[in-house]
Amino acid sequence: MLGTSGPTTHNILIPKESEKAKNTVNLSVSVQNTAELAPEVSNKLLQKYNKESSKEPLYMWAKVKNPYYVDNEVLTETCPLPGEIKEFSLNSDMHPEKEVNSTHKFQQISKAEKEHLNVIIIGHVDAGKSTIGGHLMVLTGQVDARTLAKYAADAKLIGRESWYLSWALDTNEEEREKGKTVEVGRAHFCTENKKFTILDAPGHNLYISQMISGVSQADIGILVISARRGEFEAGFERDGQTREHALLAKTAGVRFMVVLVNKMDDISVEWSSQRYNEILEKLVPFLKKFGYVNGRNAYFIPCSGLTGANLKDPLPEGFFPAYKGPSLLQFLDRMKPIPRQHNAPVRLPILDKYKDMGVIIAGKLDSGMIQLGKKYTLMPNKIVVEVQQIVIDEEEAEVAPSGCSLKLKIKGAEEDDVHPGHVLCESSHLCPAIEKFDAVVRFMNLEGGIVTSGYTCVLHCHALIENATLLKIIGKVDDKGELNKKHMFPKFARSDEMVMVRLQTDGRVCVETFKDFPSLGRITLRDEKRTVAIGKITKLVG
Repeated sequence: MLGTSGPTTHNILIPKESEKAKNTVNLSVSVQNTAELAPEVSNKLLQKYNKESSKEPLYMWAKVKNPYYVDNEVLTETCPLPGEIKEFSLNSDMHPEKEVNSTHKFQQISKAEKEHLNVIIIGHVDAGKSTIGGHLMVLTGQVDARTLAKYAADAKLIGRESWYLSWALDTNEEEREKGKTVEVGRAHFCTENKKFTILDAPGHNLYISQMISGVSQADIGILVISARRGEFEAGFERDGQTREHALLAKTAGVRFMVVLVNKMDDISVEWSSQRYNEILEKLVPFLKKFGYVNGRNAYFIPCSGLTGANLKDPLPEGFFPAYKGPSLLQFLDRMKPIPRQHNAPVRLPILDKYKDMGVIIAGKLDSGMIQLGKKYTLMPNKIVVEVQQIVIDEEEAEVAPSGCSLKLKIKGAEEDDVHPGHVLCESSHLCPAIEKFDAVVRFMNLEGGIVTSGYTCVLHCHALIENATLLKIIGKVDDKGELNKKHMFPKFARSDEMVMVRLQTDGRVCVETFKDFPSLGRITLRDEKRTVAIGKITKLVG
């Protein structure tokens, strides 16, 4: 961020203490250039201003609640100023809106900016995921009546009248003809307090790789369960996708799970409280095994994706005695804010890329903040690129905060230089590109019940998919995640055992330890359409 010699002027915007003051005070601060940020925020600058100025006092930095930008870096109440402060000058006539247009000054994040959340809709095939996603688009005004009528007419022509709502998310011909999502559908909608990117994941086990890539972007999972007699049982049995999707969501770091018990209006259910409670009796203890605890980070909501019941408006009082909570959209809108890593180095795993008047890359910004015009580095090929355009929710932006799903137009790389699983990084803090690493994993669903050195599988980590080989089993691990030195280098590991292993990938991959970057340190191993292990990277070997 800083140069190599001589002091540099950095312009800062800090809000005045008085709520009556509509403008902000602009401090032009001269700092000695350093390679790293100072370890603490110095309040001496503000104390000096408060003492020498006859103007109304400024907040002390610890009291500043909102994030601010300085010279392409974001500052919060815990983030330091760069370098050692040498001198400062004051100008209280600057209006913050004018400062926003300058790339060399702080840019205040608007208080009116809605929190951005990524929601993934998962569940067994034919549970009604796309229909629910499409109906949400209709209920939030993202699909107009004319478009909806066209979908209904087109669906009727091919004898798929009941599928028209799902077409708001299932956009390609294969999906519409089969009635199955094969790619991760993407759309956007807003509520009163939040804006959402909604991801509709494939339910069929043939497309589980797409589902894993989609769930790696999500903050919230919506697990759709069919209440229809026979369908719930099919999805919940050992080979059903309900179990695997819940497992993969937790492995990928999805923090909250909303379980939508769908098709409550079906003729085999007819909003039966007995059927709803029967499903909860099986799902509540099952999800608890994965860390989704009912009432804490898991929430059950009955609904009908086809009629829209309990999606936007709550159920009428007394209609369904087994549930008296909010509708789905009410629940999502009232969720507490999710912490973001705005001040961490930039990490943007690439989910997709294409060419459209330049090279476009897409993904979820896991950490840091991306700014228009700034240069970053693509790993593992170490290509320096410049961000020429930022698009969030189909709207252009100058800054992309951590946690948002976005598209970037970049300069300096060709389309063939970029692949899913690559990572856009802060040039001063690159993501490692390695072939070997150690991980603590729990094996499951192993053919024959055991695994030995030399075993080959497919590694999934963030948007990365790569062939991998088990080089060795280092040792067994206890429930606290600590290596049991009495059981070192066993010849094999069994299903349901937790062990530390060393893996080698066919090519160099961008991963991090779970401790440093959790989203880039969670792994899933699959073999022959089965999830055979989940775990966390503990050490990068090389």
